[in-house]
Amino acid sequence: MSDLNPSASELPAGLRVPVISRRRLLQLSALGVGAFTASPLLAACGSTTPQSAAGGSKGGDLVIVRANDSVDMDKTMVFSNASIWVYQQMFECLVAMTDDGQGVKPWLAESYEMSDDNLSCTLKLRKGIKFHNGQPLTSADVKFSIDESTKTKGGWEFINSAIKEVTTPDDLTVVVTTKYPWAPLLADLSCPNNGIIPKDYAGKSAKEFYAAPIGTGAFMWGTWKKGDSIQLKKNPSYWQPGKPALDTVTWKVVPDDNARAIQLQGGQAHINENPPFSSLAQLKNTPNVKVDLFPSTRTDYILMNQTKAPYSDVHVRRAISYAIDRQALVKNILFGNGAVANSFMMPSTPYYDKDTPGLQYDMDKARAEMKLSSVPDGFKTTFLAMSGDSVDSAIAQVLQASLKELGITMNIQNVDASAQHDMTTKLQYEIAHSYWTMDLADPDELVQYALDPTSGGHSFNTGYDNKDLIKLVHEAQKEFDKTKRQALYTEIQKQAADSAFLAFLFYTPFPYSQSSKVQGFKVLPTGSYHLEDVSL
Repeated sequence: MSDLNPSASELPAGLRVPVISRRRLLQLSALGVGAFTASPLLAACGSTTPQSAAGGSKGGDLVIVRANDSVDMDKTMVFSNASIWVYQQMFECLVAMTDDGQGVKPWLAESYEMSDDNLSCTLKLRKGIKFHNGQPLTSADVKFSIDESTKTKGGWEFINSAIKEVTTPDDLTVVVTTKYPWAPLLADLSCPNNGIIPKDYAGKSAKEFYAAPIGTGAFMWGTWKKGDSIQLKKNPSYWQPGKPALDTVTWKVVPDDNARAIQLQGGQAHINENPPFSSLAQLKNTPNVKVDLFPSTRTDYILMNQTKAPYSDVHVRRAISYAIDRQALVKNILFGNGAVANSFMMPSTPYYDKDTPGLQYDMDKARAEMKLSSVPDGFKTTFLAMSGDSVDSAIAQVLQASLKELGITMNIQNVDASAQHDMTTKLQYEIAHSYWTMDLADPDELVQYALDPTSGGHSFNTGYDNKDLIKLVHEAQKEFDKTKRQALYTEIQKQAADSAFLAFLFYTPFPYSQSSKVQGFKVLPTGSYHLEDVSL
C-alpha cells in the first residue's frame, strides 16, 4: 500500500480484509497521535546521516511469521504490502519517510534542494554506496530507476505523473524536473516504486532481475520457497556503519492464527506480523512476549460500484453510510483497538481534518435518504466477501442486518482473496469491504487514487467521477503554501464525505507481537520497517 491495490497477502493476520487500495498513514489519539508533529514535507534543503548501529548482539536469524506470502518483487507493479515490506529491505530510495510519517529525510541522497520556482529538485548522492553485486551507485542508476517506474503501465506510474525528466550533471548529482510546480515531489521520491536499482537491470532482463533482485539495502536476496518462506541475508558491505546486526531475516507463511502464536511462544519465531485483535489481551499476559500497537495509516471502508445501479444514486450511498454503526464495529470486531473514521484520510496524514464529520450512524437519516432515492422501497444486492476472513465476514453480517431495516436485501458471496481482488479492480462487483494504507508522507498518493478515476485506480475501484473534486485534487497537488493546501484538503474531505463515494468505517493500528529477545523493531505509519535497526 504501499500499490494502490493491496493484495490479501498484505493484510494483517486476523484482520484480513479484501484488497483494493494501497497507500498508507493513520493514527489514533488514544494511541499517541498527539505525539506527531507536523514537520515540513518539502524542506528547502536537507542533510542528515541515518542513525548508526542497532543495539543488541551481532548475528542471529530473525524469523517473522505472517498469514500470507508475498506476490512479487517488482517494485514498479506490485501493490501488496507483504511484498513491499520485504523488498524495501533491498531497494532503498533517495529519501525516506520520517518516523512520524509527516515528512522525509535524506537517505541515499545526503542532501536535496528545491529550486526557487519549485520546478526542480537537486539531490546529491552519498559517496561510496555499492549495490549488492559490488557495483557503485551513480546518478545513472537513479535516472534508470525513476524512469523505469515512470514508464510503467498499469502499476505505480501515477506517482511520477508530474515528473518531466531526470538529468545527471555528474555521477553524484541528480536533478528531477517537474512539468509544473508539484508539492508532493520529495514524498513521491520516497515511495517504494522509486527504489534504486542498477542501470539496465545489471545486464539482465527485467524478469530475470526481479527473480533475484539487487539493491543497496541492508539485506540481499536469498531464497524464496513460494507459499512457504522468503529469506534475505546480510549485506556485508552496507553503507551504514555497523549495520545490519542480523545475519538473515526469514518471512515464514503460517496461515493459522493460533499456529503463529504458538511458534512465537515456543521460540520458533521472533515476530508475529499482525496477530488478531481478539488475541491481544491474552498475549499481553504471555511471558517473554511483547505486544505493540503501532500507529498506522490504515482505513477500512465499504466500497460501492457506482457504474451499476442503484449505487450511482448518491442518496442510496448516503443511506448505506448512515446505516453503519461504526462504534459497534470498533467495539465488537476490533475489541476497542481502533477509532471511528470520519474521513477517507487518516489522523496521521498531513492535512487530515479532524473536524470533517463524515456520515455517522443515524438510522433516521438513513431512512430519509432512502425515501429520496430512486429505490425508496429498497432493492437486492450482493456483497462480495473474502472467504476465510473473520473480520470481513463480521462486517458483512452487520451490514446485512442494518440494510435490512432499509428494505435492502443483501446476499453475501464468498470468494477467495485473489478472486475478490480481481473482481473489485475490474468493477465486477456491487458492494464490498476493503482497506487502504499510505506509502508516503503526502496525502496526494491517497487523494488522487481515491478521487481521480484517471489515476489508474478507478477512484478506489468505485467508478466515482466528480469533476469538481478532481479539479480540487489537481489544485492541491500544485499548491506549496501550507495554509492554502490545508484549505483545499479540508474542502476535498468535506465534499468526499457528503458524496458517500465510500462508507468510511474505522482506523486501526498495526498490531504486532514479538519475542522479548527482539530489539529495535518498530513499524512506520505506512506499515514498513527498517530491519537494519533490529537485533537479537
